[in-house]
Amino acid sequence: MQISSRFTVALHIFTCVDTFKDDYKITSDFLAGSINTNPVIIRKILTQLKNAGLITVARGTGGIMPTRPLEEITFYDVYEAIEPIENGELFNFHTNPNPKCPVGRNIHALLDDKLKAIQLAMENEMKRYTIDDLKSEIKGLLAKEI
Repeated sequence: MQISSRFTVALHIFTCVDTFKDDYKITSDFLAGSINTNPVIIRKILTQLKNAGLITVARGTGGIMPTRPLEEITFYDVYEAIEPIENGELFNFHTNPNPKCPVGRNIHALLDDKLKAIQLAMENEMKRYTIDDLKSEIKGLLAKEI
């Protein structure tokens, strides 16, 4: 299992939007330059964030704005927008283990609760971090560069 780079790109987008909002026109081309990727990828991620209600996008003007205060947007919110999970389950369990096999007929009983607990732990940890945390930390890092 691996979360795609789209998740960290989305976090990068939020950080850029906040960091440069007063100084630059924030467009998909601008963001692509910071992220070092194709603007088409940025536009797809922006669409996902917009569809999830996390940002508004004014086409042409480069107006990307969060829809709520940054301290109210968690990593989990971004994760849900970018990495929607099928049926609410992080782990894709093989569906037809052999019922004639003693392991096959019991594997769900062995793993289901454990996998759910792992998923909940990850989700709860993601809920601890916000976009505002990134805003604060980037300001500290940039101050050190001066």
